[in-house]
Amino acid sequence: MKFVSNFALQRHDTGTLTSLKIIDFHTHVFPPSFKGNREQFFPGEPAFNALYESPKARIVTTDELLKNMDKEGIDKSVVFGFPWTKPDYFRFHNNYIIESVRRHPDRIIGFCCFSPLSPHGLPETRRCLDSGLSGVGELALYHSGFSPEVQEGLEGIMTLCARLDVPVLLHANESVGHAYPGKTPMQLSEIYEFIKRHPSNRIVLAHWGGGLFFYGLMKKEVETVLRNVWFDTAASPYLYKPEVYRVAEQIVGPDKILLGSDYPLLSPGRYFQEMRSAGLSEGTVRKFTGENAARLLRL
Repeated sequence: MKFVSNFALQRHDTGTLTSLKIIDFHTHVFPPSFKGNREQFFPGEPAFNALYESPKARIVTTDELLKNMDKEGIDKSVVFGFPWTKPDYFRFHNNYIIESVRRHPDRIIGFCCFSPLSPHGLPETRRCLDSGLSGVGELALYHSGFSPEVQEGLEGIMTLCARLDVPVLLHANESVGHAYPGKTPMQLSEIYEFIKRHPSNRIVLAHWGGGLFFYGLMKKEVETVLRNVWFDTAASPYLYKPEVYRVAEQIVGPDKILLGSDYPLLSPGRYFQEMRSAGLSEGTVRKFTGENAARLLRL
């Protein structure tokens, strides 16, 4: 049998853990029309062009995601679209996420996505949350960082999300190392200042927060600033050694880490294997692969 995790196997093979769910907190799906004709969406969308210009960059629909979830033993997935610049694009894509949630409310948890630079982000957030979505993300800027101007533009969205108590998921990446499509010229200090600016918001930082969790070792201020911050594991097998799971657990604690596969970039099974090789306890695996996400999403 394909390794999922001792937790997953135990949950499916016995009747004692059936209430526990495995939740993938970071997946991307596209409407079929985007999947089949990606080239027509490149003009005016440099971020989409950069990430999906290569035919090897996979695009999947919700139905394809569900098939992979069944194969990998995933009960629920948090799904989002793409931070499009053009309002017509992100509204159409968000509508697809809304419809996916309505069709599969027991499997799909939808987030609202758009460019953080868009002046239409706040009304789109209201519309999507009113339509049944559960958060905002993955908000990403692929050609710049979270400048003061960007942070100012997100003020209303963060205020709304804090009032409605829904999480916001931000793209973050390390500022050193090899280059790859989607690696943003951001500074961790910008992300940190953004978090400080919104202490009441529940914020998820993708891709281990670009390593921001490491600064939880500092004696002053940082631990308090990060109290409402979670870190997902998206793309971890491409970026870090498996030991990162144990190191992050020791620094920020086992309650602040979320399984995120970044599917279809990678499948969840790859992460389960790395968690096993990292020597995590069964209780820690349960938290990473579902319990933390369930609490964060108020399931």
